[in-house]
Amino acid sequence: MAATKAIELEIAGRTVRVSNPDKPYFADRGLTKLDIVNYFVAVGDGILGALRDRPTTLERWPGGWFEGAKLSTRMDNKGDAFYQKRVAKGAPDWVETATITFPSGRTADEVCPTELAVVAWAVNLGTLTFHPWPVRRPELESPDQLRIDLDPQPGTDFKSAAVVAPVLRELLAEHGLEGFPKTSGGRGLHVYVPIEPRWSFVEARRAVIAVGRELSRRMPEQVTVNWWKEERGERVFIDYNQMARDRTIASAYSVRPNARARVSAPLRWEEVEDVVPDDFDVLTMPARFAEVGDLHAAVGEKAFSLESLLELSAKHERDFGEGDMPYPPEYPKMPGEPKRVQPSKDRDRPRD
Repeated sequence: MAATKAIELEIAGRTVRVSNPDKPYFADRGLTKLDIVNYFVAVGDGILGALRDRPTTLERWPGGWFEGAKLSTRMDNKGDAFYQKRVAKGAPDWVETATITFPSGRTADEVCPTELAVVAWAVNLGTLTFHPWPVRRPELESPDQLRIDLDPQPGTDFKSAAVVAPVLRELLAEHGLEGFPKTSGGRGLHVYVPIEPRWSFVEARRAVIAVGRELSRRMPEQVTVNWWKEERGERVFIDYNQMARDRTIASAYSVRPNARARVSAPLRWEEVEDVVPDDFDVLTMPARFAEVGDLHAAVGEKAFSLESLLELSAKHERDFGEGDMPYPPEYPKMPGEPKRVQPSKDRDRPRD
């Protein structure tokens, strides 16, 4: 297909150039680059609410999504898609950045959206999914969100996560917290809890571990917090490491790379048990947004204390000997972390 002439869009007072606007981004659904730009503009208040002032990794699919496309998880950018953690060269001067620190201690200037035009600019580069950090400027070392990832394992699905959701909601309420659910855009369910930016990444992660352990006690057949896949079984995994530094979750309203062009959709709690991920995609979400508005607006307006969950974490360690849990393999060894060894390969593990 021959390239089509670039166009310019006026977005919230900025001129954004869209190159090759007719380029297929989801060919099976007839969606072009311009369609994806227009989708994000239609949910503008929502996507900007999810990203504003947050350092944000861009998941770029410059050739669009297609069956068999590969997402590179390394920094060599050799796949059909890749994560961009440093601002692109030649970015307009209104694309602001924030300096984030990786677990290795290295730093990077990452895109930090402040206006809707930045989102459109990023989509022109092929960005489908935005991965904001759970921090906002200027408190880049102190998370202002707990992100609880209900990740269905093989043999389970979104409905399995939906069964766990009301128990999670009840648990949060017991600790004086309010959560805000959304579909992941894949098989899972995410719950965001706005918190005061007074605690470290380590403390926020320990709070999520405490939530996962308590859920697994209440629903042992449905929930697991085990890091090693061989121990999870057909349960919903509470992926506590999504709260580790430099681990992010697809934002609300992000487009996910799958055949349907699903989006990550904020939900009301009463909707969770009735919906399926396919209900929300690039074509259906604008009308829903026009009807219900941004169901995650309160995530940026409220802030709760972590003290009660950290007390629960301390109780788990004191009463049950449950301390820290393994970090992802690319992380340096962390203080208090147990051995990062797969149980079946641990020679020192007691055998039956």
